[in-house]
Amino acid sequence: MTGNAADLVARHRPTLDAALAAIRTREFFTHFPEQIKAYPQERAAAGKAWFDGLLGGEFPLEQAGTDGRVGAERSPYGFELGITYPHADADALLPAMAAGLPAWRDAGAEVRAAVCVEILTQLNELSFEVSYAAMHTSGQAFGMAFQAAGPHAQDRGLEAVVYGYSAMSSHVSQAVWEKPQGSRPPIRLAKKWVAVPRGIALVIGCNTFPTWNGYPGLFASLVTGNAVLVKPHPNAILPLALTVQVARRVLAEAGFDPNLVALAAEAPQEGLAKTLALRPEVRIIDFTGSNEFGDWLERNAAQAQVFTEKAGVNTIIVDSFAPDQYPAALDHLAFSLSLYTAQMCTSPQNLLVPRGGVRVGDEVKSFEQFGADLAAAVDKLLGDDARATAVLGAVVNLFITERLAQAEGVGKTVLASRVVKHPEFPEATVRTPLIAAVDAADASVYEHEWFGPVSFLIATEDTKHSIELYRRTVSQHGALTAAVYSTDESVVAAAEEATWDAGANLSINLTGAVYMNQSSGFSDYHGTGLNPAANATYTDHGFVASRFRFVQSRRPA
Repeated sequence: MTGNAADLVARHRPTLDAALAAIRTREFFTHFPEQIKAYPQERAAAGKAWFDGLLGGEFPLEQAGTDGRVGAERSPYGFELGITYPHADADALLPAMAAGLPAWRDAGAEVRAAVCVEILTQLNELSFEVSYAAMHTSGQAFGMAFQAAGPHAQDRGLEAVVYGYSAMSSHVSQAVWEKPQGSRPPIRLAKKWVAVPRGIALVIGCNTFPTWNGYPGLFASLVTGNAVLVKPHPNAILPLALTVQVARRVLAEAGFDPNLVALAAEAPQEGLAKTLALRPEVRIIDFTGSNEFGDWLERNAAQAQVFTEKAGVNTIIVDSFAPDQYPAALDHLAFSLSLYTAQMCTSPQNLLVPRGGVRVGDEVKSFEQFGADLAAAVDKLLGDDARATAVLGAVVNLFITERLAQAEGVGKTVLASRVVKHPEFPEATVRTPLIAAVDAADASVYEHEWFGPVSFLIATEDTKHSIELYRRTVSQHGALTAAVYSTDESVVAAAEEATWDAGANLSINLTGAVYMNQSSGFSDYHGTGLNPAANATYTDHGFVASRFRFVQSRRPA
């Protein structure tokens, strides 16, 4: 162990211990504060200056196998970034990455965990830089970008680190095995176990949450001894390029080969993810994105352990409300439908509502009245353009506006989408949610994901029918999140029972500051691996354990 690595272990041991306790107790824990005011405010100006200084230039990253430069990112707020990144020759880069694996493996779990925590700590110090990078590649509003791409993603990365460390530390690394032989001397063997990594891991980044979705796989693979090749979405390279830059610097300072982490930015229409995914050197793949490519990876990347998060139909069962709960629940739902223009894998899409209406105390709100009340709550939330842009951010891809146009002809429009003018970025594309009413018989409409701000009020026979529809659609088509609103505990129990079958994480009667879209590191699981939306969980032991294998040697003691 180098002196620098030993210092990192001493410095970050308390953090590892606290995080290990948190994954056992599932109580509130965060290592990286989410409030902007917790950070030196001069860092905000430095982050903006860093971003502005990169525009139209070369991102400073030197790594093995570079054969040119690529990059064509455009901010969803209406301007070209003009930043270029090194393009990798895989035939040269992959062997260079593999060369550092033996020393990284032999360093041991504690050293690797400490190095990973140092990477995350240095990224946390650059949270303003990360937030500007995320805002202008993903379209998130600045406040959301700061939290989601910065501290929340960093906590998820730390969570993956401690799960990996926990799995590798599940038993001793050496032991003397003694088998009694009666009157004869016992058989004694000295045994040693080493956590051997699979090799090179490929992280295929997404456009909307490049760090939040990228860090679990990146740090789970790195802490378990693997090298990590980061292939960003071509529209969201900058947040992950900064991550790779920091990781390489920390690895070198700790005495390890910086090529253990590398960037694979791609040229337009190159299809690099598919090419890299089939390389025999790639033994682990983490992917967030479309069903089409996720399914392709699961079928074709047979040499790799593949972890996918794909599309689903996140569902809300609406049954009944207490009178004082109803307005708060409507406001809560309005925010959930609007946050980041519903460009989240956890955004609700299907609201299952009995066609006979929902109870609010002793009153029954008709199906139509509930829809009108929900539309009014969205209008109230987004009525002011400046406030609306802080909630909505910007549309990240033009296919979303095309999908909105398509949804205008579906069912009965309860709430039409409108154009919002961004006060600071006039070229940004900003749209409010569209809500359409359809019947439960219209399965072809709502049984697939409409990524973006399109939601459906689905008229069901009754709440029992809603629960069965929820169970069936999620089991068959997937979901990451679900919710139920009911004052009847038997309904809540039935929804929970359906949830155990469908495998989507359920929120019950939420009206406060936690939304069904959100999950908290160290306590909430993201995905379950039990329905088609994801084959793994952020984060549990199953997410990390197959990234390495225990291999042993033994000799007479």
